[in-house]
Amino acid sequence: MTPSGDLTIPTSPFAAYVVSRRGGKLTQQVTTLELSDLPDGDTVVRVDWSAVNYKDGMVATPGNRVARADVLVPGVDAAGTVVESAAMAPGTPVVVHGYDLGVGRHGAFARYLRVPHAWVVPLPSGLSTRHAALIGTAGFTAALSARRLAQGGVAPGDGPVLVTGASGGVGSMAVALLARRGYSVVASTGKADEHDYLRSLGAASVIGRDLLERPERVLGPERWYGAVDCVGGNVLAAVLRSMRYGGVVAASGLTGGSELSTTVYPFIVRAVSLIGIDTVQTPIDERVAVWSDLATAFDVETLDAMVAKEVGLDELSEALATIIAGGVRGRILVQPGR
Repeated sequence: MTPSGDLTIPTSPFAAYVVSRRGGKLTQQVTTLELSDLPDGDTVVRVDWSAVNYKDGMVATPGNRVARADVLVPGVDAAGTVVESAAMAPGTPVVVHGYDLGVGRHGAFARYLRVPHAWVVPLPSGLSTRHAALIGTAGFTAALSARRLAQGGVAPGDGPVLVTGASGGVGSMAVALLARRGYSVVASTGKADEHDYLRSLGAASVIGRDLLERPERVLGPERWYGAVDCVGGNVLAAVLRSMRYGGVVAASGLTGGSELSTTVYPFIVRAVSLIGIDTVQTPIDERVAVWSDLATAFDVETLDAMVAKEVGLDELSEALATIIAGGVRGRILVQPGR
């Protein structure tokens, strides 16, 4: 589907949300940029939708080590329409995420972005740019995690599969995607008021933080055939202790900490596999394959239920602070042209 609207190269300034780290001070503001302010690339995309990710919040946090530029447009998820490209026709709906987008070069919190065409994935038929942004890096991470579980031999019908940090962006997507594929999903969250929401996404059951009980044990009861861990830290260590023999853990999160204190026992006694999920440098061929799967991974109603709110660029500061504070259920969509 080809969205309507202006698909000409911008000749006048356009809106952008800019984070600046100069003189030891971090500032955030909505301003304007010219096309000449964008980094080099052979493809210009009009950004129709983006979404707020934890990494975006980190870029806007003083003292962060995520941003690799002193002046930066954040936004690691972009869904929009090709305006000019060496490889794609104008009007092509596309999604761009990962690589240096929103971290080392200007990202999606602007009306336009410019990138190499090798970073750009044409949207599968039937997937709107709004739903592509809603899925975004969170859904891509969940889908890649599910792909790794399946490649590791974890199949629907084997038994319970755990999702930690289940009320967040990646967690919500993982619960819905795995449930739709026939897995018996146990959702773990520290938020007691999110249990009904997670069941509505397809969770067979919801648990709290009982995972963290008895941390002194090197192994716990065998509970999970597979796990998608979106938290890291002590939670990931607890997940590893409670995996069944031959279980597979796909780890992508660090909201619970970047350090992992564990033993070798889950690996050498229970043959557990711990697989890291990277969505930044995923080869383009696998990106295209995963997005092809994502086109039919969710029903529209389930996706729409994950939308916490929709904001314009002028509401981004509050949204970025909220995601860092852990106050977001599902996804916050951003409409740069609003």
